[in-house]
Amino acid sequence: MIREGIRLIEVKVPELAESITEGTIVKWLVDVGNKVNQGDDIAEIETDKVNIQISAEHAGVLKKIEKNVDDTVEVGEVIALLDENGAEEPSGNAAPAQPEAKPEAAVSAPAPVKKEQQAPQPAAAAGGNVAIASPAARKLAREKGIDLSAVHTADPLGRLRAEDVAKQAAAPAPKPAPAEDPTKPVERIKMTRRRQTIAGRLVAVQHEAAMLTTFNEVDLTNVMAIRKRRKEAFIKAHDVKLGFMSFFTRAVVGALKSFPLLNAEISGTDILVKKFYDIGIAVATDQGLVVPVVRDADRLTFAEIEHEIKDLAVRARTNKLTLSDLQGGTFTITNGGTFGSLLSTPIINAPQVGILGMHGIKKRPVAVSTPDGDKVEIRPMMYIALSYDHRIVDGSEAVRFLVKVKTLLEDPETLLLEG
Repeated sequence: MIREGIRLIEVKVPELAESITEGTIVKWLVDVGNKVNQGDDIAEIETDKVNIQISAEHAGVLKKIEKNVDDTVEVGEVIALLDENGAEEPSGNAAPAQPEAKPEAAVSAPAPVKKEQQAPQPAAAAGGNVAIASPAARKLAREKGIDLSAVHTADPLGRLRAEDVAKQAAAPAPKPAPAEDPTKPVERIKMTRRRQTIAGRLVAVQHEAAMLTTFNEVDLTNVMAIRKRRKEAFIKAHDVKLGFMSFFTRAVVGALKSFPLLNAEISGTDILVKKFYDIGIAVATDQGLVVPVVRDADRLTFAEIEHEIKDLAVRARTNKLTLSDLQGGTFTITNGGTFGSLLSTPIINAPQVGILGMHGIKKRPVAVSTPDGDKVEIRPMMYIALSYDHRIVDGSEAVRFLVKVKTLLEDPETLLLEG
């Protein structure tokens, strides 16, 4: 486009993903007056799932910023202007430009509101100091002790009906704002877009799914012995540590093969049973919990699983995940034990119907059966939890799934055969 004899190029929000139409600007990566090359990242946008960098499709000088940090922008919206032939300004003079303020004359008188768009208003405001009310409305107001001048109506002429008064009577009385106490300071922090999305989805799952949780405990003696015995050789051969997650991932895959309804989802009145095993691994970041996916986990070796998990975790914590990294998981594993959790009830990651919760490893006295009889030994024990959607997964199936995970972990050599 041409403005004032200068060729200005619009920078627009690109297509983000099929299900994402808007985002929030969290950071400008260049200042007004800076030179950018084609393909350079100039802004970062937070969506419901990941942060996305907006890159320049043309080279030029950033002439103007149309949208500020914390502004919500939609796909196709112009967020900045580039001067294709402009000269870079000294960095000391570069500062993000604010959107142009409208002249006072332009905002002194509001535009007329169409009749069908008028918001409900107090009846007295529409027609002077006296509310125009039907006899039935006046009678109900007297019975309920309601001031007619405070009753809202959608009628463009401000006429009150009995149903307007009834609605006002049914509305809860507004709670008075608590008085601020200077000796008890409070910090108000705006929730990020991603945190709002996480909160909404967690609440939705609890409302929509018949979620239950079953528990068991695992003796990790043999897993820890293998890790200790193979630690150095594994790192030398694969350049990655042999962690617990590869054992748990393989155990979960083995259990899913035995109990396929936990690798399914509900679609209307149908059950979609997945014949592949894309395992989501929950990762905690500063912006909230994300669940990147290890694809085709059943086909990966222990080393490949560990590499995948390490790579996804690093990219999650540096905002480098793509939308494809987070989509399509069939089952999720979350490890609260890394933060010291002993026991918890994880929430299902919809539309999945199952999630396995790992917890802290604690040494505890355990009764152990031997050829010479029972005895008590100190063993490294972990509580594990399975939350599942009871709409398609029966309790007995969930319990047996968790027992299968336990069995595979306590005899880890079988993971090579069944996992």
